[in-house]
Amino acid sequence: MQKYFKAIAAALGIKLNQVEAVAQLLDGGATVPFISRYRKEATGGLDEVAVFDIETQYHKFVELDKRKQTVIETIAEQGKLTEDLKRQIDETLDSTTLEDIYLPYKPKKRTRATVAKEQGLEPLAAWLMRQQSGDPEETAIKYVKGDIGSEEMALAGARDIIAEWVSENAVARQRVRNCFNHKAIVSSHVIKGKESDAVKYEDYYDFSEPLRRCPSHRMLAMRRGEAEGFLRVSIEPEGTDVADMLHRQFLKADNTASRQVKMAIDDSYKRLIQPSIENEFKKLSKEKADKEAIDVFSVNLRQLLLAAPLGQKRIIALDPGFRTGCKLVCLDETGNLLYNQAIYPHPPQNEWAESQETLRQLAKKYRCEAIAIGNGTASRETEALVRSVKFDNPLQIFVVSENGASVYSASQAARDEFPDYDVTVRGAVSIGRRLMDPLAELVKIDPKSIGVGQYQHDVDQTALKESLDFVVESCVNQVGVNLNTASMHLLSYVSGLGPKLAQNIVDYRKENGSFSSRQQLKKVSRLGDKAFEQSAAFLRIPGAKNPLDNSAVHPESYAVVDRMAADLGCTVSDLIADATLRSRLDLKRYLSATTGMPTLLDIKAELEKPGRDPRSAIQEFAFAEGIHTIDDLEEGMVVPGIVTNVTNFGAFVDIGVHQDGLVHISQLADKYVSNPNDVVSLHQHVMVKVSGVDYVRGRISLSMKGVKQ
Repeated sequence: MQKYFKAIAAALGIKLNQVEAVAQLLDGGATVPFISRYRKEATGGLDEVAVFDIETQYHKFVELDKRKQTVIETIAEQGKLTEDLKRQIDETLDSTTLEDIYLPYKPKKRTRATVAKEQGLEPLAAWLMRQQSGDPEETAIKYVKGDIGSEEMALAGARDIIAEWVSENAVARQRVRNCFNHKAIVSSHVIKGKESDAVKYEDYYDFSEPLRRCPSHRMLAMRRGEAEGFLRVSIEPEGTDVADMLHRQFLKADNTASRQVKMAIDDSYKRLIQPSIENEFKKLSKEKADKEAIDVFSVNLRQLLLAAPLGQKRIIALDPGFRTGCKLVCLDETGNLLYNQAIYPHPPQNEWAESQETLRQLAKKYRCEAIAIGNGTASRETEALVRSVKFDNPLQIFVVSENGASVYSASQAARDEFPDYDVTVRGAVSIGRRLMDPLAELVKIDPKSIGVGQYQHDVDQTALKESLDFVVESCVNQVGVNLNTASMHLLSYVSGLGPKLAQNIVDYRKENGSFSSRQQLKKVSRLGDKAFEQSAAFLRIPGAKNPLDNSAVHPESYAVVDRMAADLGCTVSDLIADATLRSRLDLKRYLSATTGMPTLLDIKAELEKPGRDPRSAIQEFAFAEGIHTIDDLEEGMVVPGIVTNVTNFGAFVDIGVHQDGLVHISQLADKYVSNPNDVVSLHQHVMVKVSGVDYVRGRISLSMKGVKQ
């Protein structure tokens, strides 16, 4: 694997020994969060993104190595494996090159060339390829027999064989590939007769641009149009350079034989090479577009999961609606359902005053401290209702994203938790819990259903799942998990656990009560030493006898902290509480073969703020008064909004009119912006100017240029 490690190090711009260390840890069962947080000495301080990239590349090379073995065995079985060929296979680091080498030996279905070889025309093809003087038709006469009825049929079969030889030539394929790399044009055209049905793809009816300049959202839009049967998408190099290049490679003379070869070359390119390389580039361009879209989705998801939590507060949560009413629930500090009912403040019932009184009474009875309002239908009207209530004590009011709430409310997990309640109650509970702790609630939903990306249903679903699962795992372990209150869904993302061990932890809690120490984890069924090593430091126990059990200090380092406290003549609790004591620590005294300075610095930082939630504090927000629908908007207005989605081409902002507006990337700032995430983030509060309103199509154009934030 050494050559692969060198390739990974070169590709990622890191040292070889760092790659080797990560690979060794991964092979030993370590997870990405654990490696990046607790094995900094071994990896040279690589962050989790670098560790994840190494893991991804490492697994690709493992699969490449398996493929190489299959290729070598297949060629060997044919008796055609030479030392030079084996060396070429061993040395390649690229799956495309490997398949090019394998192509001439790859078992294939019957082709025109296969048929021609069965008819005994391979010697004629070889004679033509030598391009010597002589009349091809006279040479072909001797092959006229059986199914070969004429000299032309013999020559046609020989050309089929030559065409396959050309198409299987690794050098030729790579040269064509280089032409595609530098000069490929992606084009799309509407399929005749589909114009009226494909209006949403109107921009791509007759479209072309250099492939290397085509952004991911355009590529995915064209591919979606093609998948739906409205567009025809093609990729091919501009000009005739490819044919000329192939002629230069294979034509050795200017005679009648070489003219036969030229015909075969042209046929090979048009019928075999071009379609094959085009499919290859379609696949590569799709993978590139997928990666960009997945990266956007991943960044948005991380921001959403790490959104500021309100914390453990008693909450009234409202799932707004008009005719069907607003479903209302009251939750205690840990998110347990205390009460639910429906209120009908909006048309057609118009029970405004009754709804005001219900809210006031419930807030008083259940000692509520905040109100969460879903941002769907009737959200602004319900927010107006809540703000009109004269509560006995002031309540914080928040509008909460409903994205994915309906997915959760209809899920088996929701049915298991609330078997006696319908989806509307479950949805309202989810809205309230999202306000308390977005991360803990959103992990119950399939990440791609949260709806914070672009074309998430068009990209490679396996790659999407791997990336989003990594983001969820990263966020969960970055924040840490309360061992005594976390759901099975939240625990399943903790380093080293997974769904089965997570359920075993929940079952243990039910049977034995709350955990009082991390060491108790070893009593959980099937949770062995390796799982304990990987998970323990990411699990928190507030109020534990050992204060380190509520910190990110790993149990393997408890003895180091005990020595620090002993050297200062104090307890670990004193060390955590007293900054003066911590300032007297000489970390160099605690260096050892297993504990380096990176770990000691992390320990000291954690002692300063043990178990601190890394997420920011939540802020209240209010939309502009008097603006409820798109008809209330006028160009030039400057209004507050909340960023609801960030894409490669800009950001969508909710300004409270049931239709998000778009701030195009060119309108995000008074300077050039290459990446919208450099300027805005999900759920950010922004001020925007209305620059255009299409009342017919319901589209709103916004700008942040020249607007004070």
